[in-house]
Amino acid sequence: MTAGERLDAVLHDLRACRICRDAPRYLPPLPHQPRPVIQASTTARLCIAGQAPGTRVHASGRPFTDPSGVRLRRWLGIDETVFYDRARVAVVPMGFCFPGQDAKGGDLPPRRECAPTWHERVFAAMPQIELVLAIGRYAQDWHLGAPKGRGLTETVADWRGLLARPARPRVLPLPHPSWRNNAWLRQNPWFEAELVPVLRQEVARLIG
Repeated sequence: MTAGERLDAVLHDLRACRICRDAPRYLPPLPHQPRPVIQASTTARLCIAGQAPGTRVHASGRPFTDPSGVRLRRWLGIDETVFYDRARVAVVPMGFCFPGQDAKGGDLPPRRECAPTWHERVFAAMPQIELVLAIGRYAQDWHLGAPKGRGLTETVADWRGLLARPARPRVLPLPHPSWRNNAWLRQNPWFEAELVPVLRQEVARLIG
């Protein structure tokens, strides 16, 4: 069996997953029909690990089809054609389905069933991944094992040390590109001045 066939089998099972609706382990059942969103292949060397689909992504079935995606692609220095080319870019969020909204209309955290159920299988089927962009605290905690009490700013500020780790895949932490982080970006100008240029160089190298 080829690696591609193994990944196809994993994706087939994942897209049929209904754990959060039919057999939830931690929270009440998902109040809407699950629609897992993932972009993966056996050739992509770059993986974007985000949080979970929002309402627009849930409707479109494609990752980052929202203003956050526009900013993220600007950070990466690529356009939509490259971003949605699964042969070059994988997108594996911490939660594959839209988790719903809280009482204030904000998106809930990723469902806790997702990562323990699927991530090991997904990444085992994509051993060619060289760099994971860990966007936000949930992805950073999972991919970096970030110590409790360490905030996002401290984690992202340590990007040079984290990127230099002798690990495969390497992990580069990023803030979420949401407009909610506009204040964070203003308060941390080093992110766009120092990290983003290196990010673009890494992306250009990996997407060939």
